Amino acid sequence: MSMLEVRDLHTSFFTDAGEVKAVNGISFDLDEGKVLGIVGESGSGKSVTAYSVMQILAGTGKIVSGSIKYKGTELVGSGESVMKTIRGNKISIIFQDPMTSLNPTYTIGHQLMEGIMMHTGRNKKEARERAIEMLRLVNVNEPEKRMKQYPYEFSGGMRQRVMIAMALSCEPDILIADEPTTALDVTIQAQILELMKKLQEELGMAIIMITHDLGVVAQMCDEVIVMYAGSICEQGTADEIFYNPCHEYTKGLMRSIPTLDDEFKRLKPISGTPIDLLNMPAGCPFAPRCENAMKICLSQKCERMQINEDHAAGCWMNVKKDFEKTGGKAAEE
Repeated sequence: MSMLEVRDLHTSFFTDAGEVKAVNGISFDLDEGKVLGIVGESGSGKSVTAYSVMQILAGTGKIVSGSIKYKGTELVGSGESVMKTIRGNKISIIFQDPMTSLNPTYTIGHQLMEGIMMHTGRNKKEARERAIEMLRLVNVNEPEKRMKQYPYEFSGGMRQRVMIAMALSCEPDILIADEPTTALDVTIQAQILELMKKLQEELGMAIIMITHDLGVVAQMCDEVIVMYAGSICEQGTADEIFYNPCHEYTKGLMRSIPTLDDEFKRLKPISGTPIDLLNMPAGCPFAPRCENAMKICLSQKCERMQINEDHAAGCWMNVKKDFEKTGGKAAEE
């Protein structure tokens, strides 16, 4: 059963320079107990997708059209009173930078207890017990003592654990992790990911993992969405995306991953810079950076086509392959 259904979502930011189409017609499902990865470069629309689900967009941001359903309940246009019952209780989010997400003027205990009392109706004593329980669950040592401390007294990894504890304190059905390991060293990153995986298995919640790190995706995710310029260019199971990438952008991301096969081999980054969302091209947004771009790529966007039942991609190269494979018969049909 799909806990979250997103259909043809369009989210824009209206600025003095014009309309920035940050999310441009994306659709996906999130099933119970599954981990969905959303990957792409900075500015591809990953975080805006999460903020659209939570409806916590900046003042200039607006969901222009589309549908977001949580267990069949439409969230778009539902109003702030409905969203207050959804945020924290049903859908929680871990933000990128825990230092800026935590209030430096309040203790960790105060911030944990505030959310618990607001969303669960527990009294102060019960909220304190729950907060200590959650800190212990995420392996924060001496939780009773830590409750009295301020964010600056915690390391980056410990602050991230506090954010995870805060997000899970009301036992949500869906956890959105927006680059939860950014700026953490590799050892702490591994610990945080292992913790999230363990909690996901124990609590049975679904997770949306937003990241630019394909290593994180390989370790955590069941299904993967690859985004570029606010659109989904490829979607499928983690195995399909890693072992059979079918969009030139996805292939470029794969080539940029360092490997141990040849330590002297130079990394091959994707050339160029991300597209200007104020001036979207008529064709494929990735075409100006694609080394295999054809004439049609510049003028016409390729709709996503099914590679198999677990995999879809929108790239003219797949159409070309089918044309060559069938000797032109597929195109005629």
